Amino acid sequence: MSDKFLLKGGTVLTLGARTPNFPVADVLIEGGVITEVGQGLRGRDAEVIDAGNTIVMPGFVDSHRHLSRSLLRNEGGQAVSAGGYGPEDVYASTLVGLLGALESGITSVVDWSDVELDEGHNEAALQAHSDSGLRTVFVHADPVALEDAARGPGLTTPALRTHLPSNDARDSVADEWATARAKGLRIHLHAGVDSSERGLVAAMGSGGFLGSDVTLVHCSNLDPADLDAIASTGSMVALTPSSEMSHGIGAPPVQEFLDRKIRPGLGVDNEWSGQGDMFAQMRAAISLQHATYFDLKLAGKGGLPNLLSTREVIKWATADGARVAGLDAVTGSLAPGKQADVVLLRTDRPNIFPINDPIGAVVWGMDTSNVDWVFVGGRPLLSNGAVAADVDRARGLAAAALDRVGRPASAVEIRQEVAG
Repeated sequence: MSDKFLLKGGTVLTLGARTPNFPVADVLIEGGVITEVGQGLRGRDAEVIDAGNTIVMPGFVDSHRHLSRSLLRNEGGQAVSAGGYGPEDVYASTLVGLLGALESGITSVVDWSDVELDEGHNEAALQAHSDSGLRTVFVHADPVALEDAARGPGLTTPALRTHLPSNDARDSVADEWATARAKGLRIHLHAGVDSSERGLVAAMGSGGFLGSDVTLVHCSNLDPADLDAIASTGSMVALTPSSEMSHGIGAPPVQEFLDRKIRPGLGVDNEWSGQGDMFAQMRAAISLQHATYFDLKLAGKGGLPNLLSTREVIKWATADGARVAGLDAVTGSLAPGKQADVVLLRTDRPNIFPINDPIGAVVWGMDTSNVDWVFVGGRPLLSNGAVAADVDRARGLAAAALDRVGRPASAVEIRQEVAG
C-alpha cells in the first residue's frame, strides 16, 4: 500500500487557526503526515486521488462516546448493563461502534469505557481499537486498563475516567488526580448531569483541581459560578447535544458557553436514541442556539447574542474537538506536520448540490452518504464510500454478542410482532 497520496483539486477546508481555506487546492500526504496544502502541488510517485467534486477537510473528532453500548443502538435507552458482557461482547460492541464512526467520517473517538470487569475485557476493547484503525482515546478508571492502553497501538491514548465528588469528598480524588497528572494523563468526568451537582464544579475550581487537562462532559445542569470556573481555569468541555436532550440530562448550555468564550468539542455519547455521526451533533448544537436567539427576540429582549455560525460549529466537531480530547498537536486541522486524518465529502450528490457555501453545506446539509474517503494517519480506511475493514465479520460478531447478552425488550417485542 502506498504511503504517499496527492488529493487533487478539491475544496479544501483546513480549519486551522493559521491556515487558509481554498476554493480549489491539493493536499499532499507522505508517510502518514500532511506535508503540503496548496494549489498546483506535485507529488512524485504519489497515488493521485481525484478530489474534484469533494470537500477535503479534517476528519471529525468525537469527543465523548460509550463504545461498549454500541450493541444497543436505537433501542431507546433501556440499556443492558455492560456487566453482563464477556470479552468477546466488549470486542464486538466496540468494533462495530468504531466502524460506524469511521463510515460517518469520524477519524478520532474518545471511548469512555463502562467496562469494569477484568483485564480480559480491557484487552478486548483495546484490540477493537487497534483493529478499527481509528485514532482513539481510552478513558478508564482502572490503572491496569490505562497501562494496557499506554502499551497498546500507537493510535490509542489513555486517559483517566473519574467522577465529580461532593464538597466533603474532594480529598478522596486528590491523589487519583495527582497520579494521573504525574503520568501526563488527561482527566475526564461527567458534570452537571443533574441539578444535585450544581456548585460542585465551582468548588473544584476553587480547590485547584480544574485546568486545561480536564474535560467536563455534558454540563447541562450547572450554576453560573460553575461555568465561570470552567472558563477561568481553561478547562475543556465535551457536549453531546442529541443524547443530552433525548435522555433527560437537559439542553446543553450552548449560549452560556459562547458568552464565556468556551469552545466545546462535540460527541455522540450513546446511540440508544440518536445518530452516531457528527453531522447530527453539529445540527443539534447550532439549532439549539438559534432557537435560544429567536426565543429572546420574540420575547422582545434587548442585547441579543450573535447567532452561532457554521464556521464556529464545524470547528467544534474538528479542531476544538481535538483540543478537548488532547489530540490537537496531531489532528483536528489540515496543516503541514500534522497527522493525515482527512475526510473527503462528495459535493455532487443530489442531497447537497449546488454548493453555495462549503462550510454551510457540511453543517446544514450533508449526512453520512456524502462521505467518500477517510484517511487516518495517511492510511485510507474508507475509499469510494466503501469501508476497507471486514464489515460482514463485524456485523456477525455484533449479532452473536447481542444474542448472548440479551436483546432489549423492545427488540424482542418487534420480532414477535413480525413473526405473528
